[in-house]
Amino acid sequence: MVYNKRQWKAWLYLAPALILMAVFTLWPMINTIRMAFLNDYGLMSEHGGTVFKVGIANFVKVLQYKRFLSCLTTTMLLCVLTVPISTMLALLISVCLNSIKFLNRFLQTIYFLPYVTNSIAIGMVFAAMFNIVGTIVSPDLGNSSNIIVTAGIINNIIEFFGGQPIVWINAGSTYAANIAVMVIYIVWNALPFKILVLLGGLQSVNKQYYDAAKVDGTSRVRTFFRITVPLLSPMIAYVVITGFIGGFKEYSSVVGVFGPEMGPVGDSKRLNTMVGFIYDALENDNQGRASAAALILFVIIFIVTMINLYVSRKRTHY
Repeated sequence: MVYNKRQWKAWLYLAPALILMAVFTLWPMINTIRMAFLNDYGLMSEHGGTVFKVGIANFVKVLQYKRFLSCLTTTMLLCVLTVPISTMLALLISVCLNSIKFLNRFLQTIYFLPYVTNSIAIGMVFAAMFNIVGTIVSPDLGNSSNIIVTAGIINNIIEFFGGQPIVWINAGSTYAANIAVMVIYIVWNALPFKILVLLGGLQSVNKQYYDAAKVDGTSRVRTFFRITVPLLSPMIAYVVITGFIGGFKEYSSVVGVFGPEMGPVGDSKRLNTMVGFIYDALENDNQGRASAAALILFVIIFIVTMINLYVSRKRTHY
């Protein structure tokens, strides 16, 4: 009887959280699945009394859409490039921070700052760094020397070392240059969380392993690959899996750098991602198509996560 009373109290305490989860998580998931399988579903059309047939027409239209493949390619490319680079850099920085005793807390705070900064604001800063800010033309148009081009800090650095300015994100830029900017931004933005996780793992490692390695005269490189990496493998697996999940949901980073057009002037939507594709469908009152795209994205993330879990299970040492 006492156990039953405690059980009811536990359910009572959990009730507010469960209700919120049901309203804002469970029901939207169920509704998304419902809308995905209603052919050509639109919210405004439903309010107008339209009856929709059950089928897979939304999925077919998503897969046939000419921009779908480019959205998927851009999303996967950003994942494949940013996750390994950010993970390796975070691991190296974590090892360095862990070995520094002086100003350790201060440096950790500096590296963590991007994590608590708005991603759109960071994107605008990166846009200014890589941007050709503008051109100022004097009234004397016949004199080309009066045309002043103001370049971003990155091009100023390139020119300082004798190189030629690169059109990174402006009109006329290449897809490779756009991807390079996004990779730099996403890697920089992803480092704080990964450093925090890996640094926490490093600080929990038993120091006896390193003391034994010093006694045996083991080099630092061998110690890193034979002791540090295996002992951190659970944390590495975690940041890789969460990195891929976050990478497939990239959207705000592209908007921060390129704006809502998600591409340079003259080539709108060049860097559109899967999430951007979903938002575009919602704006056009194609909730059924957006729901279908969301389910396709979910399946892709699920498959990639399962592959990562399978691989990490063999490589992870607990």
